[in-house]
Formats: sequence, C-alpha cells, structure tokens
Amino acid sequence: MKTKLTRQLESTLYQYCLEQGAYVVEEVSMPDDRGIVDTLSYQQLPDGSIDWRCYELKVTKADFHSKAKLSFIGNYNYFVLPQKLYAEVADEIPSHIGVLIYRAFDQRAMDLAPQTLRAPGFLTVAKKAQHQALQVDPEPLTAHFIASLFREVDKAKRVKKGLKLYSDDQLYKELRKRAQAGYDVYDPEQNLYDRFLADSQNDAITALQEELDARNADYHALQLKYQALSQPDLREQL
Repeated sequence: MKTKLTRQLESTLYQYCLEQGAYVVEEVSMPDDRGIVDTLSYQQLPDGSIDWRCYELKVTKADFHSKAKLSFIGNYNYFVLPQKLYAEVADEIPSHIGVLIYRAFDQRAMDLAPQTLRAPGFLTVAKKAQHQALQVDPEPLTAHFIASLFREVDKAKRVKKGLKLYSDDQLYKELRKRAQAGYDVYDPEQNLYDRFLADSQNDAITALQEELDARNADYHALQLKYQALSQPDLREQL
C-alpha cells in the first residue's frame, strides 16, 4: 500500500517528466527478470536516439534499505527522495546514480495560487546521474513500456465507466466484503450497509411523497371541477 508521501512523490515526478518532454508510466516490469522500476520515462532526442530514465522512489530509511531489486537499467537512473531522507543516506548512493529531492508546496502558497497546481510539490536535482549504456535490449523494454501504458489507459477507462462494468453479483460480494471488515454497532452511520439502506429508504420515502403530492393535486383539481359543474356560480369562475 502506497503512503500519502509516496503518492505525492509519484504525482510530482510524473508532472516533472512531462515538463521534460518525456512519456512516463509507473511500475514497469523490466525484461530479463530485472525487477520492477517505480517510474520509467521514454524520450526521443533530436538526433533520433531514445533516452530511457529509471526512477526509484523512497520515503523512509527502511524503504531505502529494502531488499527489493533496484531496476536501474536506464541511460540515466535516479533516486527520488524527501530532503530529510537524502541527508541520511547520501553517502550510500553510488556515484553514477542521480538524486531528485522532493519538496512539498507550502499550503498558503497553494491557496494563493491563481490556478490549481498539477502537483503537490516540486523536484530539484541534488545530484546528476551519469550516462550509462542501456542495460537491457531496447525492443522488449519498449514492449514492456507500452504494456504498462495500456494498463493505465485501461484503468482510466474503467474508472470513467464506473460500476457499469461490474455485475450485480460482483457488487454484492464487494459490499459483503466491506461490511465484514468491521461492523460498528455503536455508530451505525459509519457502516456501509446502514448508510446504503438509510439512503435507499429516504429515496423511497421521497419518491412516494412526491407521488402522493401529485395524486392529491390531481384529486383537488377534479374536486374543484366537479363542484364547478354542480354549482353554476363556480362554473363561471372557472
């Protein structure tokens, strides 16, 4: 599960890569069993060559020292770190690996911004990465990159289409799963089922009341029409 800080680094890095003119996607599996890189960018240079950059995001010292494989197979490879973590691990970073430092925008500055900011912070280059030859065959790497892009597009389309993609049985199972996660008998409003039933009942009551009001209006109009037909003085008023 990604932490809030990890998501902030990820979204800021995504915007950073876009501003550099690169295509970018997260969590790309590498060819030749070289692990999964947190973020991979692809940029075509003016001379026609391709610039591949790998980014590994770390937010804690334990995360930095994780045994997970570092997929630094690109032409340029970077750690993306908060300032505090960089100060703690700077001496452990290989000379050829670059470092981008994340800093969050001040909340007051965000509130005063003339338009909504596209990222929660910004990145600065604390250490430049040294160029290296691509460590894997470019053709399968490109295929993996495209597959990851398709995955993200598919996710976006699913979100856009919403719950229509899921069967009633799938939705029911998911509701059951969430209900069983922990039922609070002392605060029913916090429980998904109770909230759903209460909203459904309120919707039903509202619909019935609207129907009743409409029928009463029709009844009142018919009653006035009947009285008008039976009383000449009211007939002239209508």
